[in-house]
Amino acid sequence: MADPKGFMTTPRQDWPRRPVEERVRDWDEVYVPGALLPIITEQADRCMDCGIPFCHEACPLGNLIPEWNDLVSREDWRQASDRLHATNNFPEFTGRLCPAPCEAGCVLAINQPAVTIKNVEVAVAERAWELGFTPPRPPDRLSGRTVAVIGSGPTGLAAAQQLTRAGHTVAVYEKDDRPGGLMRYGIPEFKMEKRHLERRIEQMRAEGTKFRTSTVVGRDIGAADLRTRYDAVVIATGATAWRELDVPGRELAGIQQAMEYLPLANRVREGELAVSPMSAAGKHVVIVGGGDTGADCLGTAVREGAASVTQLDIYAQPGGERDEDVEPWPTYPKIYRLSAAHEEAGELRTAPAADADARLFAASTLRFTGDADGHVRSLHLVEVDAARRPVEGTQRTIPADLVLLALGFSGPDRGDGLVDQLGLEMEPRGTVARDAGFATNVPGVFAAGDAARGQSLIVWAIAEGRAVAAAVDRYLTGSSQLPAPIGPYDRPMTV
Repeated sequence: MADPKGFMTTPRQDWPRRPVEERVRDWDEVYVPGALLPIITEQADRCMDCGIPFCHEACPLGNLIPEWNDLVSREDWRQASDRLHATNNFPEFTGRLCPAPCEAGCVLAINQPAVTIKNVEVAVAERAWELGFTPPRPPDRLSGRTVAVIGSGPTGLAAAQQLTRAGHTVAVYEKDDRPGGLMRYGIPEFKMEKRHLERRIEQMRAEGTKFRTSTVVGRDIGAADLRTRYDAVVIATGATAWRELDVPGRELAGIQQAMEYLPLANRVREGELAVSPMSAAGKHVVIVGGGDTGADCLGTAVREGAASVTQLDIYAQPGGERDEDVEPWPTYPKIYRLSAAHEEAGELRTAPAADADARLFAASTLRFTGDADGHVRSLHLVEVDAARRPVEGTQRTIPADLVLLALGFSGPDRGDGLVDQLGLEMEPRGTVARDAGFATNVPGVFAAGDAARGQSLIVWAIAEGRAVAAAVDRYLTGSSQLPAPIGPYDRPMTV
């Protein structure tokens, strides 16, 4: 604790965003380049050495937050990087994409704005790369054991890196043409530029991890064959079975799943396509679903030049402050938050029929109607109460040339044959069944991340990847020196 009075004398200051009118004209990250480091040491000084760091408990990775806050306040970047990477393989990912439950658990947040933990994290990560503190760490010797990791999202990458560093020969199988999973083709460039992902992939390759892209396990290679070829298999395919909206008119053209739409926009950024075939340019766009995926669609549609964008959220608009009776500190509260995408939509007034930030709360879709060619043109909705019952007299119609369904995911997609070929047991909710040690009913096959846990946060994905790596290492060698996340794993593993 470099400044015992820092939390009293220094106000919270977040990494500033670029002006809306500037950033909607490009796909670069929304933050002002170079504006974080000048403010971050004073922000780290706000960490109050609370004695019992509830931020640890709130973070699935068990990040050593007060330790690296103190080191950053002293500008000891090497030690801060070491403490940060001791619990997190990819802090530059979580520092940009995690909703920061650690900040909700910050003791300072009881009656003041929390420490900018997320901003400190990404600042340390970037300084570590700039100063050469993150070289490849290949193992001193190989164990002679082989592991296949199916899926290259954050869970698969974390598991693969940990197992490679432990000396095992690891191959990552990815169905897409480039590794990264949702971080590659789901997360828009304006939230995380892909150069950060490429940097880690190259580090992993230098350490010895092999990547087998454009390979669907269960189709291009038999899942059972893979099991016999490797000493252990980790299933980290994510939860890609999207939820549907069963209302009249769903069959109309122009109604797409969010994860059909977002990858195409990302492929344009990768240079694979000149223009997305689902581009929102000139269209009235309606996004059904109030979560982060919906916000990603919103920001993408704005940049593609949509005529209007409206996002529907079935829940009522939350308040701006924590409800202590319902969600007391240090739980993560459901409060009104303004993402960069909502800020853009609101200031640009792309949705005059919607609220200031383009969201309609407590809104439920009744049906879609289209034109003579079978293309969607309107969405009919109704306001709902807290029990999601329609409110009499609140039906309305809004224009919709492109409808994007962002309703979440139920578990891994079973269409590739992976689950059936291995004979995996499944949970009633559609996820892969496993025991407390991440082992499935098939010997040598482990499951982690959204595929087994259910749809969750990137910080949980990395935590699960690290934990399953330690479990696999124990299975292969009888013991493990790999660190696993602490804290949340002594609780039931539910979303």
